[in-house]
Amino acid sequence: MAAPHDVHDAGRLAAPTTPDPDLVEVLTDLFADYRDTRPTPTAVVDLDRELWQRLEDLGMTRLTGSESSGGSGGGWVDAAALLGLAAAAAAPVPLAEHDVLGGWLLEAAGLPNDGGLRTVCRPDPSGVALNVTWARDASRVVALWEDRDEWRVADVPADRIGIEERRNLAGEPSDTVEFDVDDLEAGMLVPHEIGEQFHLRGALARSAQVVGAMERIVEIVLTHVRERHQFGRPIGRFQAVQHLVADIASETALARAATDAAVARAAASDWQDPGMLFAVGVAKSCVGHAASVVVRGSHQVLGAIGTTLEHELHTLTKPILARRSEYGSLHDWDESLTTLAASAGHDRLWTLVTTGRAKPFHDHRSHAP
Repeated sequence: MAAPHDVHDAGRLAAPTTPDPDLVEVLTDLFADYRDTRPTPTAVVDLDRELWQRLEDLGMTRLTGSESSGGSGGGWVDAAALLGLAAAAAAPVPLAEHDVLGGWLLEAAGLPNDGGLRTVCRPDPSGVALNVTWARDASRVVALWEDRDEWRVADVPADRIGIEERRNLAGEPSDTVEFDVDDLEAGMLVPHEIGEQFHLRGALARSAQVVGAMERIVEIVLTHVRERHQFGRPIGRFQAVQHLVADIASETALARAATDAAVARAAASDWQDPGMLFAVGVAKSCVGHAASVVVRGSHQVLGAIGTTLEHELHTLTKPILARRSEYGSLHDWDESLTTLAASAGHDRLWTLVTTGRAKPFHDHRSHAP
């Protein structure tokens, strides 16, 4: 039987996320307006500076920054809502890179966040970072640098880095960046936990974005099967189509549940819970597997129309495929979960599932007189 502490953790792991309803209303209206007024989609996606400015005016580009540093003081629950709603609108803005990751690293290093657009990356020992999203649009690049046994954070101006422009599967800027190693070595030392958390935070941010996009796809698919007629009736009445829609909806719901559980744990513990690796791994795995079903199924339901540049669907499915492999591929996360499950063994597997830890946690303070 699980210890009382484990039962409490199980409840916390499954706790629903509840973002500020006023925030959600404002963002829903903003992105609905953006979706209605944006230019016709193309194969190339560039930063929408007008939308970025609107988000900045609302305090959304620094949502999770502390108020003392000029941020809005929001937490992970609100941040996940923002990332999901932006992804559902296929909004070409670096919210995860600039705030959730870059801004957090600057605060952790005690560095100022004094305006400008930032992106973030992990350069290799030679100072090169691959697939840096939005690098060409950034005024500064926040680098998390592993210097032998130490971690450093450097906030490097754009004019001190080399950029080879590239694009990812979604057509978004995803550049190769080369730093001067001296700039990286001059960065601020940060605790080891910062370096360890970065990968998890990035993985969860990407999960929130993919889930938001998949939920919008569910809406598109449901509308299409109601309005599209063949042989005198809506295609949603055909059993084969119903099976596709059911698969899309159920996989999206599973991915949402797993992501919300990880977000809830992160918010409740400020990322200090030792079960975060398992929680994020489950989210990334569920989201990754769901992505295949949702992308394939939605394009089957919509047929040829969903492959045209003018249609909204590709603005969602291509970023999904690009982002599910960032901050760890699906294969990598499945292997990590398998290793955790194997280390728990059959005696501790349920403990791992309910608490995120292979071994029970005992809070000795609970036994104090």
